[in-house]
Amino acid sequence: MIETFYDVMRRQGITRRSFLKFCSLTAASLGLSPAFAPKIAHAMETKPRIPVLWLHGLECTCCSESFIRSGHPLAKDVILSMLSLDYDDTIMASAGHQAEAIVDEIVEKYKGNYILAVEGNPPLAEDGMYCIIGGKPFVEQLKYAAESCKAIISWGSCASWGCVQAAKPNPTRATPVHKVPGLANKPIIKVPGCPPIAEVMTAVVAYLLTFDKLPTLDKQGRPQMFYSQRIHDKCYRRPHFDAGQFVEQWDDEAARMGHCLYKMGCKGPTTYNACSTVKWNEGTSFPIQSGHGCIGCSEDGFWDKGSFYDRLTGINQFGIEANADVVGGTAAGIVTAGVAAHAGLTALNRAKQADKQPGAE
Repeated sequence: MIETFYDVMRRQGITRRSFLKFCSLTAASLGLSPAFAPKIAHAMETKPRIPVLWLHGLECTCCSESFIRSGHPLAKDVILSMLSLDYDDTIMASAGHQAEAIVDEIVEKYKGNYILAVEGNPPLAEDGMYCIIGGKPFVEQLKYAAESCKAIISWGSCASWGCVQAAKPNPTRATPVHKVPGLANKPIIKVPGCPPIAEVMTAVVAYLLTFDKLPTLDKQGRPQMFYSQRIHDKCYRRPHFDAGQFVEQWDDEAARMGHCLYKMGCKGPTTYNACSTVKWNEGTSFPIQSGHGCIGCSEDGFWDKGSFYDRLTGINQFGIEANADVVGGTAAGIVTAGVAAHAGLTALNRAKQADKQPGAE
């Protein structure tokens, strides 16, 4: 019998008070009200930890690097207390045949009751020979582990969309997880980004394990709690966009004043992610706050959509007639016209008042 989350935490010397605080922080990271904290606590006290197989295909390990830097909840709490991470060839101590035997053990012992986390994607060309794990093509390991899993989490843009490996001309036929033959009917949660935000990753795990169901997903299979809004919608530079105030060159006066980076290629208006709200490094900053435009790394096919510094076109601001290339002039014209109209009305009102004065001709 696998221990519950609470059993493990108490065994580690964590007090009841600290445990409840942890549940409150977990609820907050999921965007839930404080009323959900007791429900999370109950789930952790009664549910056994769920085994997790974390597989690695074609990727750079940036998703793992992001995951271990989560602050709320801490990655160590997720790994040691919230789930039973039985296989991850990047951070596990065992290697070789000992490590690969764990996959067989989990698949057989917990059939239908384990989570399959996938970082990277399988190449399908040449029968999968471009990525070999334990002497076999990675795609074979992926299909084998996916056959009996409870759900699949596609970590990052590599697993979700294909990312740089699948960019044209894609000679290895790198393929995102949901397009691998035989996996389309499996419950799949896509958590795109290159890499995804650490707290987004741990929050998805916390939700899945606590409520024993998938979070609400959008039409592309992404958790709505983190991918329902564009970065542009909550960007602190949005007022400058609406006012037609743009950075024209790196390090110009507008850049120093924190104006909008749209004309420098920022993809915030077309990118769905939580960067501008959750941010990175425990909420410290995100690319736009650091002075660089969003490159759209969480969107499908972003490597094939031109340079990171190519300007988007047709992004409207005021209604449907004006876009960001003309709005500066339009806004200036509106202001000028408004000033002139105000001056005209003021003069007219003064003339009317003068006509009403005694003795006026």
